[in-house]
Amino acid sequence: MEEKDDSVQEKRFGIEMQVINGVMGKKKMVKKSWDESKKMWEIAAPALLTAVAQFSIGFVTSAFVGHLGEVELAAVSIVQNVIEGFVYGVMLGMGSALETLCGQAVGAGQLNMLGIYMQRSWIITGITALFLAPFYVFASPILQLLHQDKGISKLAGRYSIWVIPQLFAYALNFPIQKFLQAQSRVWIMTIISIAALAIHVLLNWVLVTKLDHGLVGAAVAGNISWWLVVLGQIIYVVCGCFPEAWTGFSWSALKSISSFLKLSLASAVMLCLELWYFTAVILMVGWLHNPEIAVDAVSICMNLQLWTLMIALGFNAAISVRVSNELGAGNPKAAKFSVVVTLLTSTISGVVFTALVLVTKNDFPKVFTGKAAVIKEASKLGYFLAATIFLNSIQPVLHGVAVGAGWQFLVAFINVGCYYIIGLPIGAVLGYKFDLGVKGIWSGMLAGCLLQIIILIFVFLRANWKKEALKAEERIRTWGGSVEPRQSSFEENMN
Repeated sequence: MEEKDDSVQEKRFGIEMQVINGVMGKKKMVKKSWDESKKMWEIAAPALLTAVAQFSIGFVTSAFVGHLGEVELAAVSIVQNVIEGFVYGVMLGMGSALETLCGQAVGAGQLNMLGIYMQRSWIITGITALFLAPFYVFASPILQLLHQDKGISKLAGRYSIWVIPQLFAYALNFPIQKFLQAQSRVWIMTIISIAALAIHVLLNWVLVTKLDHGLVGAAVAGNISWWLVVLGQIIYVVCGCFPEAWTGFSWSALKSISSFLKLSLASAVMLCLELWYFTAVILMVGWLHNPEIAVDAVSICMNLQLWTLMIALGFNAAISVRVSNELGAGNPKAAKFSVVVTLLTSTISGVVFTALVLVTKNDFPKVFTGKAAVIKEASKLGYFLAATIFLNSIQPVLHGVAVGAGWQFLVAFINVGCYYIIGLPIGAVLGYKFDLGVKGIWSGMLAGCLLQIIILIFVFLRANWKKEALKAEERIRTWGGSVEPRQSSFEENMN
């Protein structure tokens, strides 16, 4: 009997220990998730506020111009979504090479390379801006060649020439942002961007509404606002706040330009294929009957969709920094765990915004226009907009993982297949062949986005994160850093 009692007690003790270990394990996981969430939000919160503030510069412009007339709104919208969308994608993509390099350098403790990387990127983006300037100058014939409405194209051509200064602001802005984000110095970007946005609203009210300068006033307001953003960030970088990362201009920035260009091009292609997808949708809508109403309705929805996308890009920036920092420091498990936490958080925010769009689908178009026909057409697209917003809460996080890990080439190929081989043809068939118009074209876009998300999740699940950490070490060595100071800690994480 005593032996049986001992056996029962041992079993009870074993069960109790399992329960205790389970509870302790759950508490440990909760604490780990909370700590990672705090790290993520320290970057994501200011990054998303910065993205929203900077995007809202164009958002505010559309809102003021929308009250000038349908043609004016269509002209500005097509410049923003086609010409600037094309250029913005190239410039942001070229600057995004720094997300991989700077982030992994910070993780490895090689802060001295950050200023050199940024200067190399400035050289590349500056030269790129010169090559892209003709797209602004010849916007009118380009749009007409793409079979856009002649009247809208002519007015858009004039407006695009007036906003050329913004192109060169982009060339400086994006490398600075990646430099700051890699070091988690994001709040200063937020403050500068919000201040510039407030000034932009005031400038539009004065130049467009009060002084009645129309599209010229809107262009001048945008130029001033973007250059205020750039100059504010430059002053912060060079004023001595980064004694290790910024030591002044250096001839070292001219070294390895060709190799740096390859990674920049890979980043640009990956992002451009993403942004141009939305541009292609706008163009396809412009080929429908009654293009003014259709383009205005889609542009309103796209503006709202891109605004919410800016919030998702905050999570994109956060996960890119977290993954690159952890891989650079030789912590593959931490990098993978960060992806899970950020993806869940971003998806929850996407659900919230999806619900808001569904609730306000009959009201949000009124912010941009007072035309009943445009409001009605935009309201009909509410369900498609809601679905797009939900998918865009997941997709940017996966892209951020790709940038942080250096998978730009792979994602570029995935984008080609999902968007241009699958998505756009489906949209064309549904929109034109089956006469579903805007809804058919948008359905094709959704199909491409969904397929891309599924493939990227599969890539993430199949990735060997230990190998990715080793690649990060090799990448740092290749780009001029030294990994000896952290070698021992790296080996410990591998074991």
